[in-house]
Amino acid sequence: MEPAGSGCLGLADVHPPEAGEGAALMRRSERDAAADGRSVGFVLVHAGAGYHSESKAKEYKQVCKKACQKAIEKLQTGALAVDVVAAALIELEDSPFTNAGMGSNLNLSGDIECDASTMDGKSLNFGAVGALRGIKNPILVANKLLSEAQKGKLSAGRIPPCFLVGEGAHKWAVDHGIVSCSPDIMATKFSLSAFRKNRRKLELAEKVETEMIQTKKRREVSENECLTQYGCLSGYKVNWEKSEILPSNVTASLDTVGAVVVDHEGNVAAAVSSGGLAMKHPGRVGQAAVYGCGCWAENTGGHNVYSTAVSTSGCGEHLVRTMLARECSVALQAEDAHQALLETMQKKFVRSPFLASEDSVLGGVIVLRCCSCSLESESSLNREALLVEFLWSHTTESMCVGYMSTQDGKAKTHISRLPPGAVAGQSLAIEGGVCRLQTAAN
Repeated sequence: MEPAGSGCLGLADVHPPEAGEGAALMRRSERDAAADGRSVGFVLVHAGAGYHSESKAKEYKQVCKKACQKAIEKLQTGALAVDVVAAALIELEDSPFTNAGMGSNLNLSGDIECDASTMDGKSLNFGAVGALRGIKNPILVANKLLSEAQKGKLSAGRIPPCFLVGEGAHKWAVDHGIVSCSPDIMATKFSLSAFRKNRRKLELAEKVETEMIQTKKRREVSENECLTQYGCLSGYKVNWEKSEILPSNVTASLDTVGAVVVDHEGNVAAAVSSGGLAMKHPGRVGQAAVYGCGCWAENTGGHNVYSTAVSTSGCGEHLVRTMLARECSVALQAEDAHQALLETMQKKFVRSPFLASEDSVLGGVIVLRCCSCSLESESSLNREALLVEFLWSHTTESMCVGYMSTQDGKAKTHISRLPPGAVAGQSLAIEGGVCRLQTAAN
């Protein structure tokens, strides 16, 4: 299952490029291998859409690889998709290189507040936490909310919660057996160092802005004179995900993590987890906790020909205002998954009327869809197969992904990048492949 050649489509490119241009066309590969029915499954994970430096590419790929391997181990024991996707997320949250769980970004007050959610395609139940402190793996709380809701109503006919935030979420987690930790140990040396640098940059930026306003009130000066006097910040932005001031056309690494899974029964599940933007306001909740925005999963049935699962990454506010996870899931019911995702990313995200005021629309998704089909084996016996199509797309400079099936010896990892010269936030890349998982004979 090799990934397709990457590519990019500018805002003016509504149609797919012609063959040979190498822009966002999916090269399909298939794998047939006999396997015990209970061991069949597939996982696709992401470690964020944003900017991934070459110097840390190995570390990002390694965490994706470990997450895939953990998921496959669970699938091989017959675990269901909703539990498998949580296992993958725990590996991603535990990495110091991702902005989720331990080592997440600190907010303006110097605290870590995490968002996470998960959705089960079989039951359609959803669990989420927002602005959660003092829990090492927020996905565990989201998963527990989902599983508790599946048990039915509470005493006196009360409806169980599916989305909790802040102190209430923490108390619910502890009451349901999830071990808490001191908020202080959630930070790492890297995240604390980044916070101190970001705080200094914020103080400097605010001072410069104040002085510029005061100066303009006293006398009119040209923009160039003003910037010369107070330090040139024009054309630059503070990168709250890293620790530098970067040129404005460079996107930060928005290291929200996520995963999508299909199990031996054909059930799908999705999950997402994030520490949110650095220096965010306390109490801010991003797309990783919001229904239809951070993740989506839905089995076949009714009008759905395919089972679909989606997990997103990027600027939370952009993803919330477009409900991108849900939009992608709906689009994947079309015949051509690649074309459907391409059009959704262009029309429902980059060109969305809800983001018309934004100069740069930043986000990424991983998606899979699957269905059962029949195969004719070499022995002329009909065999059932699970056909899985998987894709990722992003408008950011890069996106790190990993994928693996129960029939693979090792996980594949890849950092997808926009082509040189492409403008992040205005162009997109899309890649993917097809995996055919052979199950038991009829």
